[in-house]
Amino acid sequence: MPLAALPSPTHGLLLTGGGARAAYQVGVLEALADLRRDAGLGGGPNPFPIITGTSAGAINAAALACGAADFDHAVRHIADVWQQFTPEQVYRTDPLALLDVAGRTRMLWGLARLLTRWRRRQPRSLLDNAPLAELLARLVPLEELPALMAAGHLRALAVTASSYSSGAHVTFYQSARPMQPWVRSQRQAVPAAITHAHLLASSAIPFVFPATAIARGDHMEYFGDGSMRQSAPVAAAIHLGAGRILVVGSGRMREPADGAGPNTFGGEPSLAQIAGHALSSIFLDSLAVDVERAERINQTLALIPEEARRRTQLRPVRLLVISPSERVDVIASRHVGALPGVVRRAFGHRNGNGSSAAQSAALASYLLFDSGFTRELMALGRADTLARRREVLDFFGWGGAAAAP
Repeated sequence: MPLAALPSPTHGLLLTGGGARAAYQVGVLEALADLRRDAGLGGGPNPFPIITGTSAGAINAAALACGAADFDHAVRHIADVWQQFTPEQVYRTDPLALLDVAGRTRMLWGLARLLTRWRRRQPRSLLDNAPLAELLARLVPLEELPALMAAGHLRALAVTASSYSSGAHVTFYQSARPMQPWVRSQRQAVPAAITHAHLLASSAIPFVFPATAIARGDHMEYFGDGSMRQSAPVAAAIHLGAGRILVVGSGRMREPADGAGPNTFGGEPSLAQIAGHALSSIFLDSLAVDVERAERINQTLALIPEEARRRTQLRPVRLLVISPSERVDVIASRHVGALPGVVRRAFGHRNGNGSSAAQSAALASYLLFDSGFTRELMALGRADTLARRREVLDFFGWGGAAAAP
């Protein structure tokens, strides 16, 4: 069969993790909707038959999938939520109040009372994400997925989570037709009807939000953020059949080689700096590595003669990666003051400006569910996507742009 007769590859979408940083993804989606309308293709089903997400990206992915019959409307709906976010819509600070630095430093007897209360209450995390559960119940109608799949608007939705019980990285997927699960080292796929529990589990930032129980056969397992132990973020979309994948990151893919930057500090790191560094290693590093791996595989496949490649199951996968062109922690440093006071104090800074805010900005960027921060990230996502208009049009084949093989 000549190459020109090959079926068009299926488009997939990967939305990665990063807590409040996921607002950037919404700006990217808004720009895609604008570009598609400009090409005369607006008002129809979503352009991604396969949608996958991790952590906060899983929530955006599920919301987009639930609106698969009208992509533009779904994007507007998601954008409205992110534009009006407040921390109180996502978490309560009751558990963290027990560790409030201001209360901890008053007197020795106060410390004794603190420890007594801590032992009695045994909080499972620093923050309580019960408000997020309530928000998901109102805004993400997962019960509509089977009908959307039956109508052909969506082929598959997948979200990932990490099992504290077994140590495995698990991709839960719901598909229009039965698909064979896959198993790799320390990661596996499980067919399931996606629920709000899966979304809460996938977005449960370690230590920050509590683990979520999910039934696995005849037993329960406890799951946390899907970015933990995620060695191959792009893999789920490939296994589900995507041949072209739009990957939306939550941090710059490449930093200066010398490690210097506007948020670089000398001296002993603060607790907030250490926590921010740890979260960045969970949320950001694996994506860059996996994208590089996919690019190397594509380069290797290009060296194999086309006739020989057809006799194998190997196939090139085209990736379009859109990630912030600016440092998200620098943007966050301008909004640290919007964090709840107990959150700011617990991580060692008492005001929302100056070097204290800058040093805690990486950690804050994951918890800043505040409209000032999220709107700035959404604007950056739109600008970054529109700046690559020609690449996007070529990737989707919109507006007469020739789609490269």
